[in-house]
Order: sequence, then structure tokens, then C-alpha cells
Amino acid sequence: MAPVMFRSSTKPPSERYLSFAEREEIALLRVQGLSRREIGRRLGRSASTISRELRRNAATRSGNLDYRASTAQWHADRAAKRPRRGKLVNNPVLRDYVQERLVGKISTADGVGFSGPDVLWKGRRAIHRQSRRWATSWSPEQIANRLRLDFPEDLTMRISHEAIYQALYIQGRGALRRELTACLRSGRALRMPRERARRRGKAFLDEAIMISERPPEISDRAVPGHWEGDLILGLGSSAIGTLVERTTRFTLLLYLPRMKGHGQGKTIRNGPALAGHGAEAVRDAITRSITSLPDYLRQSLTWDQGAEMAQHARLKIETGLQIYFCNPQSPWQRGTNENTNGLLGQYFPKGTDLSQHGADELDAVAHALNTRPRKTLGWKTPAEALDQVLANGKIETVATTD
Repeated sequence: MAPVMFRSSTKPPSERYLSFAEREEIALLRVQGLSRREIGRRLGRSASTISRELRRNAATRSGNLDYRASTAQWHADRAAKRPRRGKLVNNPVLRDYVQERLVGKISTADGVGFSGPDVLWKGRRAIHRQSRRWATSWSPEQIANRLRLDFPEDLTMRISHEAIYQALYIQGRGALRRELTACLRSGRALRMPRERARRRGKAFLDEAIMISERPPEISDRAVPGHWEGDLILGLGSSAIGTLVERTTRFTLLLYLPRMKGHGQGKTIRNGPALAGHGAEAVRDAITRSITSLPDYLRQSLTWDQGAEMAQHARLKIETGLQIYFCNPQSPWQRGTNENTNGLLGQYFPKGTDLSQHGADELDAVAHALNTRPRKTLGWKTPAEALDQVLANGKIETVATTD
């Protein structure tokens, strides 16, 4: 058995490294006068590995290259530590870039900033059903890959996403404060697997066009202008509507304020939806948001079978959108929108009152998502992807006019 001081090294990280037992064997075979090649053959190692071991880790105190297993293991452990300062410590420009995209203040496209809820970090995971800190909140993978686009010639502005995670979770491995883990999408103070709960909505009973009848060109995302939508529900029947364009992943958030009289007295059966997300309110919110776009970006909308879409026929007339409905309990049929709702959970956690957020705040959150690089877009942002679509649309319009 290895001495106590070396016992932690008897299980090397991988088989490529010599173990303490192998070093003991090398010392015994060396005393017997065997050659490096023969020692390597008996241990199943190459002769060059044995040669390096005898040269690098030999004891030199006597002035000779005497090989002892305990001394060799000490040399190997010391060399394996290789203490060095992390990239984020050595490169303040890179550190500032990473921190700004993790914890940067969100703002509207006009530059109006919003701080969001005042949340105190307590050194543990974000508490379920309570407000969370608002920030730009790019993921480490988004930051790492966006660096290649923003600094294509500057090789010093490179870092892996794992190095960012380690700088956050392992203090001493980087220059990032531990409380910045609150800006990660999961909000975890420790790394661990996660589970996702699925929300079920009411069945939609009106006659509608199902997703099975949707043309194939919508599914392959080749043509822009096809949207997916849903509601995020919060405390006290508060809600926010979400619209996501399938090709560019551009997001619009629908402001659905509560109506006058909400929470006062008994609700009237079959009366107006005072919570603010009834069929009429949702139809008006979608119309206000989507009609600001050109006609070619208003092709179709896919939604689940919720009662909030009861006026889909009128919505089609007002916006020109062809409305398609998913099968019951099939959120994967709106995968782009479900993914976006997951991202929005960082700003609007489940079980919180969503009515506390005004229209400008929703615009700021949407702007934060639309200026965040996406892997599926080649690390471009949804805003950049939409700008490219709009530019191409203008060129085609001019060509048609000519």
C-alpha cells in the first residue's frame, strides 16, 4: 500500500498516467538491471514513457539519478498541479466582456434601462415562485462562441464555456464572483441535473385548423414569417403573451394588463375576462404587435388549444395570419416557443405576479432575448437575423417594382 502522503494518487485521473503501483514496479525492475524497453513491455507501457519517468522523476539529492517510487510520485503530483492564473484573471478585457453579458443591465432598444426586482443573493439556488434578478444573462456557451464573431482576429479574446462555469462555481479558478450564478438561466448555486415540469392548459373546443394541415415549408423553417405563441401564467391569474418567429427566433412579448374591476367582488359567469388574458384581450395584443411588421413576416401563427384563442377567426382577418392549433398536451409541436418560455422563466419565474411588469419592462426583456446570440443561428442574435430578413425583403420589393 502507498504511504499516506501518496495514497490519493493511487487512483490516477486516467490510465495514461503512471500509478504509484507501477512506479514501485519500475523501481524493482530497475534494480534488477532490466532495460527501459523490457520494463515497458512488462508494464504494458512504451519505452519512451519509462525513459521520461526515469529522467523527470528521479531523486537527485545524492547527485545521482536514483529512482525511488515515493520520490517519483511526489514529483509527479507536484507537476500535475501546474498552478496558473486563469484567463479571466490575466485578461481584464475578457473578464469585463464575460461579466457584462452575464450581469449586464437590460434595456429597451432605445436604451432605457430597467433594474427589475430587488433580489438579495443568499448563496443558494434561486427560490421557487419568487422574483429573480434581471440581467442580460447570456449563457456561458453563448458568450464563448460569440467572442469568435465579435473578435475574429484577437485570439486573446477566447475562452471555453466550461472555463466560465468553473470560474463561477469553483472559487479560485477565475475572477468571477460566486453571486453571478444567480444570472445563469438555472439560477443554481451548485451544478446538478434538473427536471422540468410541464404546464397543462384548457382544451380549445371551437372548430380550428390543426397543425397536421400545416404546409411542410413551415416546418422546415426555410421561409420566415411563421410564428408560434403561448401565454405565461403567473400568480393571481396574471399573464404575459409570447410570440416567437420560427426562422429568426425573434421574440415579441404581449402586455396583458388586468382590466378594471379585477379582484373586486364576485366574478360574473360568462362575463368579461378581467384578468386581462381573455380571447378579446389576446387578439388585440397580437394585432397591435404583429401588424407593425411587413406583410411577408405575417404568414401564420401556431398556438395551443387554449380558450384565449377563441377569436382566432377575427384575428386572421385583422392580421392576415393563418392560425394553426397543436394537438392537446403536445407542447413539443411548438418547440421554438416552449424553449423561449423557458428562457423567459429567468425574468418571470413561475408563481410570481406578472402584472407588476409594465409594457416598457416587457420590451426591455424582449430586447435582451433578441440581442442574445443563439447557437442555432450560428451565434448571431435574433435581432441580427431579423434585420437580414428585412434587408432581403426590401431588395426583393425593389426588384419587383423595377
